Amino acid sequence: MHATRLIVAAILLPLFYLYVVKLQQGYFYLLILLVSSLAQSEFYAMYRVRGILKIVGIGAGVALLSAMYFSRGILPDILLSAFLLIAFVRLMGKRDPASSLHDMAPVVTAMLYIPCSLGFQIFLRGGGPGWILFLFGCVWASDSFAYYIGKTLGRKKLFVEVSPQKTVAGAFGSVAGGALSGFLLNRAFVQTMNSWESLTIGIVIGATTIIGDLVESMFKRDAGVKDSSGIIPGHGGILDKIDGVLFAGPVLYWVSKAFRLIV
Repeated sequence: MHATRLIVAAILLPLFYLYVVKLQQGYFYLLILLVSSLAQSEFYAMYRVRGILKIVGIGAGVALLSAMYFSRGILPDILLSAFLLIAFVRLMGKRDPASSLHDMAPVVTAMLYIPCSLGFQIFLRGGGPGWILFLFGCVWASDSFAYYIGKTLGRKKLFVEVSPQKTVAGAFGSVAGGALSGFLLNRAFVQTMNSWESLTIGIVIGATTIIGDLVESMFKRDAGVKDSSGIIPGHGGILDKIDGVLFAGPVLYWVSKAFRLIV
């Protein structure tokens, strides 16, 4: 299984790098649309959302991402319209009002959790492809440090109710991995931060990556599944691979805006 993970990563990582660096921003928007739709579909499968509600939820996600790419000003209108449509579909789809909030909750949650979070990568890509490479590089380094340090030194559990394998040492590893990669990747891809800023942002990404991972684990444990799907051999589902960047992407954008590093 570990060998399969490495082989798949060795194939996908160069392709991802070339896609982000060599193609224009519009192609990145299309990639985000595809990833978001697949991840939403996995989330809906976890919570057994089917039929028209699933279609409306994914369609709303596409509309939200399109608004974030083409015109941020209409984003509140898209959000409200999506909620009203989901409520209308549930109203007409079942005469029985019982469990209506239960039926709607995963549809709305996935709409906010996945496309809205991924949309911030569109904003980051507007500052140049280096910001996307910086984001994913920091998240992957944080994940790797968390895994290997947790496996080697981990004793005390971090959040056993949600993710029994995660340890406090692994969480510190994630922060350390974020700090180190933030410092190095700034020099490689961004080059607009000073050393203090790159270390600080790396630490924030490392901490945020752990939170994103735990949140997805919370959803999977609630839904009673181990992986969101098996679409990526040795890695699980799309949602399993982007759980960290779902939280780290918006946070990186907000922090970089606060430091006036990106327009």
